[in-house]
Amino acid sequence: MKNIAALQAVVTANPPVGGPTAAELEAIEAEMPLILAEVELLDAQIPLLDRPATVLDERRIRRARNRVLAARRDLANRATAALPGGAA
Repeated sequence: MKNIAALQAVVTANPPVGGPTAAELEAIEAEMPLILAEVELLDAQIPLLDRPATVLDERRIRRARNRVLAARRDLANRATAALPGGAA
């Protein structure tokens, strides 16, 4: 029987080891308010998949959507404020 071996080098010779980098962790930390707001919105929407919404449910969803929008706005404002030279 003939052995079959790869003739080319492995595509990812040195895979990353040890988890996310410091820059990736900073990006996650900066987006954490948005992530938490989106989780809160999902928490409000999931119970309504199998039952109709009450007035309180609608209010909870509306407030959660407003928090998501505010978090997105804040994140976008921080991103544009960080650009050098005041470019937007």
